Amino acid sequence: MSDTSLARRVERRTRQRAANRGAILDAARRVATREGAGALSLRAVAAEAGYAPASVYEYFRNRAEMVLALAAEDLGQVVKALRESGGTQAGATRAMLESLKGSGALPAAVATLEAGSAPSEAERLFTGKLIAALTAFSEAAARAPLSSKDDQADVMLLAASIVGLAVFARAGRLKALGFDEQDLVGRLDRRFTKGT
Repeated sequence: MSDTSLARRVERRTRQRAANRGAILDAARRVATREGAGALSLRAVAAEAGYAPASVYEYFRNRAEMVLALAAEDLGQVVKALRESGGTQAGATRAMLESLKGSGALPAAVATLEAGSAPSEAERLFTGKLIAALTAFSEAAARAPLSSKDDQADVMLLAASIVGLAVFARAGRLKALGFDEQDLVGRLDRRFTKGT
């Protein structure tokens, strides 16, 4: 067998593995949307994807790894939304909030990380995506470069506030508590405007 045909075969196999992994993640997202990311199981995902359960284990060692993969994809969407947000802190805050409200995988990822059941590679991938999201947020909010620990802390506090708002908004608690989402976003923007 020639080196060229071997290279093509390896490339084709790599593309097929990536396509299969993508199909499994798509099925996992459908199951998570229907049943909640916290209730995700590899058996349910396998059934949804039309795979044997053992086949899913070739791509994900356990539920924790799959949840973190979904959350990493969601963080990728956050980064994309932030890059398109217009370069102001208010725009970045709104873009991040809207992206996070749509993610059921991120809260499940937090629980997964707390449990310590995820493979270290999955944790590293998730952490890398989290760093990318925080970096994109600081750039989109016109706060980069972060020249001091205080600047980094401000970005972290603002991001944590947005995550909290997203959790409350997703659960319908902002309205139940009598708060207007846009008013709170405006308050965050004023509170964290650089230079104040």
